[in-house]
Amino acid sequence: MNAILHAQQLTKHYPGSIALDHVDFTANSGESIAIIGPSGSGKTTLLHCLAGILAPDAGAITLNTPSSPLRLDTLGDAALSRLRREEFGFVFQQGMLLPELTALENVALALMLNGTDRSTSESRAAEWLGALGLAGMEQRRLGELSGGQVQRVAIARAQVTGARVVFADEPTGALDSATSKEVLDVLLHSVAANGRTLLVVTHDPTVAARCQRVVELRDGRIVADSGSPSPAPPRLAPATANFKGAFNV
Repeated sequence: MNAILHAQQLTKHYPGSIALDHVDFTANSGESIAIIGPSGSGKTTLLHCLAGILAPDAGAITLNTPSSPLRLDTLGDAALSRLRREEFGFVFQQGMLLPELTALENVALALMLNGTDRSTSESRAAEWLGALGLAGMEQRRLGELSGGQVQRVAIARAQVTGARVVFADEPTGALDSATSKEVLDVLLHSVAANGRTLLVVTHDPTVAARCQRVVELRDGRIVADSGSPSPAPPRLAPATANFKGAFNV
């Protein structure tokens, strides 16, 4: 596997505590990685530093792009914002979508912020929503969708731009067990079908077990890294499984 994201000696302090204590971490292209640990272990801080949301106090973060490696820890705010729009996708526990917009508009907005025209953006958004089982629901607002459907909108938004790394912070934390399994199926299969890398912060051992690799943090340090892939999850039914063939991303 080729490394796509690499962190060296990451350190991050908060008043009275250390969230990351000289952490080394590498994510390879196409991997799904669960980051686990008790509350306060540093897992969300690690995710946010790798995604360019938080700046580490020390250490280096490198993203390998097709053109050249980028050092995230040296980039300014404007460059980081562009990187998050183009290279990274995000799925959060509460979706972080805009409730006044329709499902279609929420997904299309990610493309429009990158300069894609509205017509093309909405067409590609509709393709993603259809592939994730939301055909016919494009014009619904978030209040008209179930929790699992809202997370599918978030998954579509995270990938519609062609992001090569998808970050998910407790993506099933607010869902019941049955809906959680459905959303996780969609997330894992859609990311894998497009050869992307998935980093998932989770408290749920069931979610962690579905990922190829599990990294455990305690007291700001990595204490375990399975490093070996688990068996591939079962294929979804054809109605929602054809993520790659449905469109060019």
